[in-house]
Amino acid sequence: MSSPIMVKLAMTDEQFFEFCQENRDLRIERNQFGEISIMPPAGSGTGHREINIGGQLWVWAEKDGTGIAFSSSAGFKLSAGAERSPDASWIRLDRWNTLTSEQQEKFAPICPDFVVELRSPSDNLRPLQAKMEEYQVEPGFQLGFLLDRKHRRVHIYRPNQSPEILENLDSVSADPILPGFVLNLSKVW
Repeated sequence: MSSPIMVKLAMTDEQFFEFCQENRDLRIERNQFGEISIMPPAGSGTGHREINIGGQLWVWAEKDGTGIAFSSSAGFKLSAGAERSPDASWIRLDRWNTLTSEQQEKFAPICPDFVVELRSPSDNLRPLQAKMEEYQVEPGFQLGFLLDRKHRRVHIYRPNQSPEILENLDSVSADPILPGFVLNLSKVW
């Protein structure tokens, strides 16, 4: 398994967006210091787990109707300057609709209300925790799940709180932020 490549390149937001568009087969993020992480495509097993998570979130979002779900290919520009792409995310419609259509088509300048990150076999836990901590202090963020398959743990992030760590769950609820959404973990583990 390969680790992400970290580089620091001076790019405007527009240049970074174009760079990502020209390299669609890679997963590219930029932290608040301008350091770019270039990650290879996920392995097939991880890709299957990601689509399962995203699919569950999408089905719930379609029924609920109060927000929209995003796949791992969606990028968001956070207030501290980082551009991030969680493995799955959701934003309330009233927040999403405050953005212009141009903002919605690029890396939307908004932090999702809910994010999910899945630790792949090649991921180190600490960088994922740091990413979740970035979300945790963002305006609009309400809840995040970091799914650690290696240890069958769910790290639950909420604003201004230490993460809660639960082990060996069959499912995890996103109530009350996403009323009625329960993520089935049987196909994630």
